[in-house]
Amino acid sequence: MMRSEGLLPAELGFFVAVASAASLSAAARDLGVSTAAVSKRLAQMETRLGVPLVVRTTRRATLTPEGALLLEHARRILADIDGLRHLIGAGAERPAGLLRVNATLGFGRMHVAPVIADYIKRYPEVDVQLQLSADPPPLADDAFDVCVRFGAPPEARIVGKFLAPNRRLLCAAPRYLRAHGTPATPAELVRHNCIGIRQGSDAYGLWRLTPARDGAVRAENVHVRGNLTTNDGEIAVSWALDGLGIVMRAEWDIARYLRSGRLVQVLPGYSTPEADIYAVFHRRHQAVPRVRSFVDFLVERFAELGR
Repeated sequence: MMRSEGLLPAELGFFVAVASAASLSAAARDLGVSTAAVSKRLAQMETRLGVPLVVRTTRRATLTPEGALLLEHARRILADIDGLRHLIGAGAERPAGLLRVNATLGFGRMHVAPVIADYIKRYPEVDVQLQLSADPPPLADDAFDVCVRFGAPPEARIVGKFLAPNRRLLCAAPRYLRAHGTPATPAELVRHNCIGIRQGSDAYGLWRLTPARDGAVRAENVHVRGNLTTNDGEIAVSWALDGLGIVMRAEWDIARYLRSGRLVQVLPGYSTPEADIYAVFHRRHQAVPRVRSFVDFLVERFAELGR
């Protein structure tokens, strides 16, 4: 049985930092201490609790079941403490402290990172950690304060703040279409080289297309094939730019190539599933000044970008 008496918020924060890192040495870099110091403090916690929390190997640290349980509760406790502290004095407090942000690889690099650079100029007391992921982490993990996502959150306890409209488009380079022809119907896509992107929970290799004319509600599901697949949307777009196939990608990621003519929209008479952009965060974080100010800043900047 885990003995939890004597654990302080600082120790919970230390353990969250260790558990969130890939190894003890990575945790040490994040915490600004030596690896030996991290190992010693972790061993002291395990002795106090009476259970092992982390399985150490040369290259990585893996949580034991007890460690995973402690991580889950530690994140919740720290968030509650933080939220309570900010609720008490939220009106006058200037945003400060650590803000953990997650976004997808290409979109985060292209659109979220520049917004963060401007945000910290306005709020220099905030320390922002941006993590880009090919597959967004589950919101239930509470590993981040704010995530920028495509699509509204499905959970009631998660707040979704609309940032900008967005849609996925099919496109290809003009030279690919000259060499292979331009499909006139979704069914013709099966004869083309379609560039695959494996990300999130989207069904790989299945493209859903709906006729855009009024009254049409039935989507056509097309099982596409191709000899190029990646989990990085930017790489998929670069392959399309090289004339290697047709890609389905968010309009925000390819708008500049459509304007320049380097890519051409394919099947413009068909619509694809919506991919509106949202800032999502746990409901209990919305009173925290750094979360609230950052989300408001995102709304402001994306409104400017969308003009």
